[in-house]
Amino acid sequence: MSTYQETTEEENGEFWELRLYVAGQTPKSLAAFANLKKFCEEHLAGRYRIEVIDLVEHPQLARGDQIFAVPTLVRKLPEPLRKIIGDLSNTEKVLVGLDLRPRG
Repeated sequence: MSTYQETTEEENGEFWELRLYVAGQTPKSLAAFANLKKFCEEHLAGRYRIEVIDLVEHPQLARGDQIFAVPTLVRKLPEPLRKIIGDLSNTEKVLVGLDLRPRG
């Protein structure tokens, strides 16, 4: 269920819908989720939604976003779709990858 505020933010391109593809509870997957959560709280507080897709449990879901490596972060909104592969420990790479900071 979407609230009015979420709807307005989605329409304005201010709401971030992120999907993190992982493969089980590996150290790299856990690190990617922890890094993503921390990143979102610091840079997108109150304006994001994270969906975690475990490809061990749902391998068929990799096809939809053309996932070839894990962990992979997919930015669904705002458009255009963006992908970042890795544990998301490099904040600069994540900022540039999500278009929060221009490429230097």
